[in-house]
Amino acid sequence: MAAADHRKRQQSNGKLSWLCPFTKSIFPAKRRLRLDPSNNLYFPYEPGKQAKSAIKIKNTSKSFVAFKFQTTAPKSCYMRPPGGILVPGESLIATVFKFIEQPENNEKPIDQKTKVKFKIISLKVKEGTDYVPELFDEQKDKVSIERTLKVVFLDPERPSPALDKLKRQLAQAEAATEAEKKPPVDTGPKVVGEGLIVDEWKERRERYLARQQVEAVDSVKQ
Repeated sequence: MAAADHRKRQQSNGKLSWLCPFTKSIFPAKRRLRLDPSNNLYFPYEPGKQAKSAIKIKNTSKSFVAFKFQTTAPKSCYMRPPGGILVPGESLIATVFKFIEQPENNEKPIDQKTKVKFKIISLKVKEGTDYVPELFDEQKDKVSIERTLKVVFLDPERPSPALDKLKRQLAQAEAATEAEKKPPVDTGPKVVGEGLIVDEWKERRERYLARQQVEAVDSVKQ
């Protein structure tokens, strides 16, 4: 009986181990971030130049989330910021830089295909965690692939909704970067502090005048 029970447990464990990857493939990890654009990175097609794209990243979960940008061409592509931590509901617009190669084999410039891939991964972290890229190496089993992004080239001379949106996002990203560079505005002493100083001065003056009156009365009596 004991041997039979042992064999049954082994069989059930084997079934569970087989089901785990199967269920993971059917029920993928829930995404923590919302990307806009959600599937593509749009670049103005300017061969021989470094082009810029933009993507909005928002933390839609109830936890603090670390994110990281990955690419198959780190020497010619990078993102600013390359990673970070977003609090629940927080969003930012990241700028992606890519050098545009010249077309090959008489290929139409705008139809040029690229083998470069972009990926954004995420990791749930505790509040107060400092961002370092090594976080993703230390917790590989908890890292989620948010999206693999495809490169789409746009004709910079041809107006389109995608190009207009890209320009708006790049302008917002640049404004945010400039705002971070500015030192905090010195608004001077707070009104509350000034009020306290004035009140204290008034109290001292009133006490001084009261003493003067008492001394004057005493001198008259004498």
